[in-house]
Amino acid sequence: MNTMRRVVRQSKFRHVFGQAVKNDQCYDDIRVSRVTWDSSFCAVNPRFVAIIVDASGGGAFLVLPLHKTGRIDKSYPTVCGHTGPVLDIDWCPHNDQVIASGSEDCTVMVWQIPENGLTLSLTEPVVVLEGHSKRVGIVAWHPTARNVLLSAGCDNAIIIWNVGTGEALINLDDMHVDMIYNVSWNRNGSLICTASKDKKVRVIDPRKQEIVAEKEKTHEGARPMRAIFLADGNIFTTGFSRMSERQLALWNPKNMEEPIALHEMDTSNGVLLPFYDPDTNIIYLCGKGDSSIRYFEITDESPYVHYLNTFSSKEPQRGMGFMPKRGLDVNKCEIARFFKLHERKCEPIIMTVPRKSDLFQDDLYPDTAGPEAALEAEEWFEGKNADPLLISLKHGYIPGKNRDLKVVKKNILDNKPATNKKSDLINAPKKAADASNTQNEAKLDEILKELKSIKDTITNQDERISKLEQQMAKIAD
Repeated sequence: MNTMRRVVRQSKFRHVFGQAVKNDQCYDDIRVSRVTWDSSFCAVNPRFVAIIVDASGGGAFLVLPLHKTGRIDKSYPTVCGHTGPVLDIDWCPHNDQVIASGSEDCTVMVWQIPENGLTLSLTEPVVVLEGHSKRVGIVAWHPTARNVLLSAGCDNAIIIWNVGTGEALINLDDMHVDMIYNVSWNRNGSLICTASKDKKVRVIDPRKQEIVAEKEKTHEGARPMRAIFLADGNIFTTGFSRMSERQLALWNPKNMEEPIALHEMDTSNGVLLPFYDPDTNIIYLCGKGDSSIRYFEITDESPYVHYLNTFSSKEPQRGMGFMPKRGLDVNKCEIARFFKLHERKCEPIIMTVPRKSDLFQDDLYPDTAGPEAALEAEEWFEGKNADPLLISLKHGYIPGKNRDLKVVKKNILDNKPATNKKSDLINAPKKAADASNTQNEAKLDEILKELKSIKDTITNQDERISKLEQQMAKIAD
């Protein structure tokens, strides 16, 4: 690490500091999942925080509106349609009410969360995606194309789905010979990179179904690695040396022979989960079981990976959620917000760059990826690429109403698709007449669902009122 600290470098992020929120702003009394799996167990967006929890006889996760802090009642509804533990969850970047989950039950499920959160447990997903033969440990939405979802399982296969039709359109089942530790899309979603138990990092063009670059023994140690794409197309990896020291490295996929940079960190044995902010080029490393978050700035000048600081606390982290940029408070110069999972609670941690002025700090907040998809699923599968559509955060981000309605039509898929065989590559366009029928049915379904939800709410409120009346009567006596 010393080599990284020697020179005092000019950087607006040198003084970033982290602070945990007060106790009453945490989410308390949550039984965080104890399943042994190295995913982050938590996913957040500007509306909700989702946390994988312990569930007897199945798999479940909580979805809490961000403002629902304090103690969470044991009877609080969950999303509980999986028959085995949930291993990974990911919010759709183009619809803040849609979340995907992968489970030990070999399925991927996509869920629509009501606008104000759950009032009843959700057991019916919008769609079930079946195609993996072993547990599904990774789910990741395409960054710029609507309704495109990637999943990776312990069958060493990666499947890319068109969620809008429920079809597996790409199946990469012969590229990995060993367990896949993680998968990362690049900025425009034209490539993916993977880290695997065979110590290789692979760069894959999923539509051509070919490996475009790979590196053997990216890190020599046997413990799990991670590999993520950066905005400039380089790849950042974390792993272990042969002596079990934790390492981080930077690679150019056009020449994977030698790393651009390689740094040893410490000898702790928790897997380092990298969280990357493409707007500031800062990487935050959260070790599972660590009680600290280390952060680094990536630049074009040596040593390329610059240590900034460490946020330390007393309690070890079981998992971590990372808020997208549009969910941050720009008036407080907040540049990152983490949701740290303890054994029984979730604690937000806020990273800030101290500034004297109250004005909008445009150097901290370049235009960032907004919630609109740049492409439709069909366009991407046909070979088109597009960068994320950017928005300004100058006046803060206000979640749009109409956007949800627009996407709901595409996402209501209650007429279950026939499950596709693994090898099928289906690109058949749907007939227009079918589509309008389906849309009408979907609208009707949507209205019926809403009615049912309103009825259920009324029933719940009735029960609550009568309970309260009984309690009042007791007090009066």
